[in-house]
Amino acid sequence: MPKRRRLTMRQLRQLLRLNADGISVRDTMLGIARSTVQDNIERATAAGLSWPLPAELTDDVLEYRLFSRQGVKQGIRRRTEPDWGRLAVELKKPGVTLSILWEEYRAVHPDGYAYSRFCDLFRGFERRLTPTMRQVHVAGDKVFVDYSGKKLPIVDRKTGEIREAEIFLGVLGASSYTFAEATWSQTLPDWIGSHVRMFRFFGGVPRLIVPDNLKSGVNRASFYDPEINRSFGMMASHYGVGVLPARPKATEG
Repeated sequence: MPKRRRLTMRQLRQLLRLNADGISVRDTMLGIARSTVQDNIERATAAGLSWPLPAELTDDVLEYRLFSRQGVKQGIRRRTEPDWGRLAVELKKPGVTLSILWEEYRAVHPDGYAYSRFCDLFRGFERRLTPTMRQVHVAGDKVFVDYSGKKLPIVDRKTGEIREAEIFLGVLGASSYTFAEATWSQTLPDWIGSHVRMFRFFGGVPRLIVPDNLKSGVNRASFYDPEINRSFGMMASHYGVGVLPARPKATEG
């Protein structure tokens, strides 16, 4: 009798399909022992899986759901894991994505998790972090404004000179509809000009502008009583929109 062995994910999918159709798998998958077939069907049943499988179920997730506990102590995974806490911090940096972090992880651990499983584990780690208050945004209520923190090189085609431009962003809270433009600086004229062009782009103004305490818009950041730049405040008054600076992070006493 053939030795029991682990099936490929393609074979597993075919096995589940044939089993759901009531077809004798023993006659269609040559070289696979009946005990192996039965074992995999029982695993799928125990995992709550049946044909047709969900379209979003990747091979890595399917393998994990069927075999994650085989020969592994509870709470211990079979592959080397990265420092999820460090990755959560890295992900907050401009230009860093989960794809980049995964590539760096696989460069160190070639036999590590595939990308889809890596993302699943990271999202699971995020859910275990300290919960934050959920914000509900009403349409037309707030626009969140700031600079991206990552400059864009601009090349002068005549001289070849390269200058770096700032990227201004304005995002409507309810829809995430986004305005973005490049300016040469974060100074007050560029800051106010970007707001004017943003309002023109949106075709109107929200009830509140929420800046992230940039010096061009907020002279003094305060948890309770921030001081708005005079020119920025005059612009807001002209358009009939309020300014509500984001609260600065609390520091330990």
